[in-house]
Amino acid sequence: MKRIITLLPLLLFVIGATAQKNGVAVVDMQYILKNVPAYESASEQLNQVTQKWKKEIDASTAEAKSMYENYQTELVFLSKEMQVKRENEIVAKEKATADLKRKYFGQDGELYKKREALLKPIQDEVYSAVKSVADAGGYSIVLDKTSAQSIVYVGAKSDISDEVLTKLGYAK
Repeated sequence: MKRIITLLPLLLFVIGATAQKNGVAVVDMQYILKNVPAYESASEQLNQVTQKWKKEIDASTAEAKSMYENYQTELVFLSKEMQVKRENEIVAKEKATADLKRKYFGQDGELYKKREALLKPIQDEVYSAVKSVADAGGYSIVLDKTSAQSIVYVGAKSDISDEVLTKLGYAK
């Protein structure tokens, strides 16, 4: 019994050292990216271009709506041919607006391409820094605590976010 009590602290130390060596670390990607000026600048550029495109789409939508309202008002005065012509114009404007939305905000739209061009290099640099810090610290798994909803508690020693910022050259 004495022997077990004597070996227990040693066993706990070995388990703790092994867990640290092959352990899990956590980063806060929002915190890291917020402290990388290039990321903030790229995000602001994306926001500006997004607002510009939204205004363009809103103007096109408003124009189509106005065309429809005018059509409704003048409907009784229009010949059958003019009605068809105006309806086709309205449908064409609505289709052009939908095409514009798809062009800018679609799956492979301009926003996606611009985001890839501006943010991906920064994200790749952060990923490389995380990998480097994890390798140096002997961590086999690194979780993002902002996106991992199942993480209930993270000890301060497990958070390597500041080390990643230091590796990127943005020491806190």
